[in-house]
Amino acid sequence: MTAATRNPGVRGPADTPEQIRREGSFLRRHFATLRGPLVGVDGSPTRLALSAHAWGEPVPKTAAAAKKLAAKGTRLREKYQKTKERSA
Repeated sequence: MTAATRNPGVRGPADTPEQIRREGSFLRRHFATLRGPLVGVDGSPTRLALSAHAWGEPVPKTAAAAKKLAAKGTRLREKYQKTKERSA
């Protein structure tokens, strides 16, 4: 995917099926299995943690906070699947 075709992060409530799907996928992809630290050696949030803020989520500082974001992503994906089934 090129930069020209990327959409910005979903800010605010995800109220359309497309937004629900995108936000749920983002949260699961980035926070279900952490690929790096959430806080740097100087105590500031890393780019991984700040990516949540770009999507309108709180900046996670612990692994438990990241797991909560991943769980929210799972709930959003399930909500999207239910919406998709209803419209079919």
